[in-house]
Amino acid sequence: MKPPSPSPAGMSLHAADGSRKYLTAAERSDFLKAAERADRQVRTLCMTLTYSGCRISEALALTADRVDLVAGVLVFESLKKRRSGVWRAVPVPPALLEALDLVHGVREAQGRRDRGKALVLWPWSRMTAWRRVAEVMAEARLEGTQASPKGLRHGFGVAAVTAGIPLNLVQKWLGHAQLSTTAIYADAVGAEEQNIAARMWG
Repeated sequence: MKPPSPSPAGMSLHAADGSRKYLTAAERSDFLKAAERADRQVRTLCMTLTYSGCRISEALALTADRVDLVAGVLVFESLKKRRSGVWRAVPVPPALLEALDLVHGVREAQGRRDRGKALVLWPWSRMTAWRRVAEVMAEARLEGTQASPKGLRHGFGVAAVTAGIPLNLVQKWLGHAQLSTTAIYADAVGAEEQNIAARMWG
């Protein structure tokens, strides 16, 4: 697979040929299981993309000081903004924070004079990171438009809406400038839409 060049967020959860752009809950689970068998740093990158919904470039910019072990959040610089210095905090599971500390020595780095600012968690190029994620996707036997870092980001959005998270909060976590961009996740289909509809049948 060839990594796509960065592009503005699409306004649909389906490609022109009708294929799905997001990973389902089951596919995300399979991806994480495959990541457990990968190199430790690859595994933490895969977990970060899955649980935070961040862009791959935003993950690669993470430094140890932006892992808030006390508050339970990762702090990303929103790289798609027109100006630098726009930050957002995204709550993540304790298991991810523990893995980041264990594999990357986050707590130790934060005890240094610079509080971990010099420790980039994944000192890789975007191409290398994209390839590592693609390898895990292949290991999980996932293929198609959704089998990509962008598919993980879309999957996060769909999962959040399915769980009943308010759109304005999903917008904040994903770093969208416009709520209309986030609103595409309200158009969740398939099993996700079934889950939403089931609340009415209850």
